[in-house]
Amino acid sequence: MSRTDVRQTEVDVIVVGAGFAGLYSLWKLRNQGRSVRVIDAGAEVGGTWFWNRYPGARCDVESVDYSFSFDEQLQQDWVWTERYPAQPEILEYLKHVADRFDMRKDISLDTRVLAASYDENAQQWTVETDTGETLRSRFLIMATGCLSVPQVPSLEGLDDFTGTVLHTGSWPSEPVDFTGQRVGVVGTGSSGIQLIPEVAKQADQVTVLQRTASFSVPAFNRPLDPGELAAVKAEYPERRKRARASAAGVERGDNPQCAFDVDAAQRQREFDVRYQTGGFGLLGSYADLMLTHEANATVSDYVRGKIRDYVDDPETAEDLIPHGYPLGAKRICVDTNYFQTYNRDNVELVNLRKTPIDTFTATGVRTSDGVEREFDVICLATGFDAMTGALNRIDIRGVDGVALRDRWDAGPVTYLGLGVSGFPNMFLLAGSGSPSVLANVVTAIEQHVEWTADCLAYLDDHGYTTIEATPEAETEWVEHVNELAHQTIFPNAASWYIGANIPGKPRIFMPYVGGIVEYENKCNEVAGDGYNGFALK
Repeated sequence: MSRTDVRQTEVDVIVVGAGFAGLYSLWKLRNQGRSVRVIDAGAEVGGTWFWNRYPGARCDVESVDYSFSFDEQLQQDWVWTERYPAQPEILEYLKHVADRFDMRKDISLDTRVLAASYDENAQQWTVETDTGETLRSRFLIMATGCLSVPQVPSLEGLDDFTGTVLHTGSWPSEPVDFTGQRVGVVGTGSSGIQLIPEVAKQADQVTVLQRTASFSVPAFNRPLDPGELAAVKAEYPERRKRARASAAGVERGDNPQCAFDVDAAQRQREFDVRYQTGGFGLLGSYADLMLTHEANATVSDYVRGKIRDYVDDPETAEDLIPHGYPLGAKRICVDTNYFQTYNRDNVELVNLRKTPIDTFTATGVRTSDGVEREFDVICLATGFDAMTGALNRIDIRGVDGVALRDRWDAGPVTYLGLGVSGFPNMFLLAGSGSPSVLANVVTAIEQHVEWTADCLAYLDDHGYTTIEATPEAETEWVEHVNELAHQTIFPNAASWYIGANIPGKPRIFMPYVGGIVEYENKCNEVAGDGYNGFALK
């Protein structure tokens, strides 16, 4: 493209990302009378729910809670069909939101942001895209998502494979037919656990290549009864208030007792009730499950026993049982018939701890025991470069041309997860240093967007043009986030919470473990004190 083809557009706010965070930012800021442009690389709105189209993709937060609260009529009109929403339904919901509120006129799809740079003299951000368009804005909001950059591992010989290779995080837009196929699945985290049962229903043979077993609990998903949905809608405002006042950003009925305040029989009953209810509410059984290994062992052993109950072959069951890390220290998975799938004749589990991959070949894979398995399709369910991946893939440069990826060379540093020193008028949404992935992320997003919008209004009302986190506040916040994390057992797992799934990524615990309520209180305290910890000019 020649330089004469390049267009320049100036708006008040540029928002990168058209998922939940991007759409709510657009609605909120546009209602303040600001001009906004949202940019997204996808061909449709939806963010992670556009790209993650693999069979079985489903949210682990109930549909009536995994949705916007900003418009009462939207809440009343939209009809969720299942307790836990599947990807197609979530995507339809977000498309409906974009259409209902006439958002598309301010959204550029099929457009990838390549670079963003701050001009200190002009007090403006310049954003360059792969379409050749250059945009300028006073404010830059990064709504890029925590799980938006697929992690493709370096696997010996994979490039030699002559069959089809798919990744759950960038699944084809058209349905994939596995009928008659021999399928290898690499990875047994949340994506793999959702994918494997669905592929096994179609394929001739499914071979699961498992390095690390995952804790997973049943969703007990079901269609939503119209009467049940009507009851939720009748009390939606109160339900949303209770969610916002809950540590997890969703009502979980957390038990204030500790695990050893009761005897083993009572613990068993508590676990039984929560387990049979389905979903991750099991983690709310006792207040100290994520605080001490002794307490956590009670629930970890309970779930291990359930796996043994589900799987017919004792050896396979033992291979599927997680060891070496506490339940919940990696995001607990929520499944539908995952463990029961290994009772099928067409499903084989290969424990890579016992027989590691030697190499992939043109026709499949060879393991260290010399066994070769042939595949027609390989599915990589290998997760994401979480929290920081999308930001580090954009050339973001702040004051004096300093690159964000260089500032974060030793790990992400933020103030409240919202601002970064040296990057004025740039806001991060639901990322590192905030509750984000340790809560109902939609609740976390709404809090972040509302705080950001209020902040912009404050700047205008008080005659300020820029806001920037101070280095001192940033340092204190990062120390606080890590201090809180190390009061728990979260760091005792090689999880994507600390970047352990990405070779060479700095090991730093990224989410804020203190919960939505404490976090929001801190954010409100900062705002109420004239945005203490930020430099306003």
